[in-house]
Amino acid sequence: MEVPHAPAFWREKGPRWQPIVLVGLVVWLYAPILARLARQWWTDPNFSHGFFVPAFSLYVLWQSRDKLREVDPAPSSWGLLLVLFSLGTLVLGVFGAELFLSRISLILLLTGMVIFLYGWPMLRATAFPLAFLVLMVPIPSIVLNQITFPLQIFASKLSATLLPMLGVPVLREGNVINLPAMPLEVADACSGIRSLLSLTCLAVMYGYLLEKRVGIRVLLAIASIPIAVIANAFRIVGTGLLVQYWDPDKAEGFFHAFSGWLIFVVSLLMLFALHRLITLGELRQEKHL
Repeated sequence: MEVPHAPAFWREKGPRWQPIVLVGLVVWLYAPILARLARQWWTDPNFSHGFFVPAFSLYVLWQSRDKLREVDPAPSSWGLLLVLFSLGTLVLGVFGAELFLSRISLILLLTGMVIFLYGWPMLRATAFPLAFLVLMVPIPSIVLNQITFPLQIFASKLSATLLPMLGVPVLREGNVINLPAMPLEVADACSGIRSLLSLTCLAVMYGYLLEKRVGIRVLLAIASIPIAVIANAFRIVGTGLLVQYWDPDKAEGFFHAFSGWLIFVVSLLMLFALHRLITLGELRQEKHL
């Protein structure tokens, strides 16, 4: 029986100094960028999920290690062009003080190295963990602001519609919901962008681990967006009820933070329930066939 080919440095019995040197050079080149990126993950709650992204990509690669060994290496010079482009992007990002460009250049560099050293078949085999790394890069502030404000307005409108149904009269002025007890401002932190980004990331991970069909994985990732937005609106409604019928001071502090975690857990349960409904619906459809 013929033994399947593996990438060159996996087949070598001698010291694997070449890939080690290459990885060392990449780490040395991107050390300041990666350090600043990790600091932002730690200090910015909107992107705290970034720690899990590279860890999950490495897990996927480790889980697929046997399949990757079976991929025949077919190095392509097209990868060198992408490597040069990524380095140009890095220089442009560093000297232009554009963090997004300098960070995204790392993913481009890794992609170019895979093509140059192992070829297009290896890129197809590693496409998912490489593409998933995009979620670790924080969205530029100018783009984030363009997303956050519409989310604030939508959450305010939906909450102002639901609260009167629950017996609380409101008057909405932009992103401020005026209650009889006190005005309730839907600030940037309450826009839902934080839970939206985190839930989308977790939805992709959940779909990869628990669903084999690519179409359903994509559907779960897309569904995480409206789930996060609607769940955040319910959080605001709950805060309004708390303010009106219990204590206005409860709108801040422990209860406010706890409601964020609670709604996020509810969002995860809604995502799981959606997956179960899709699975049960397909099973019933198969029984009728």
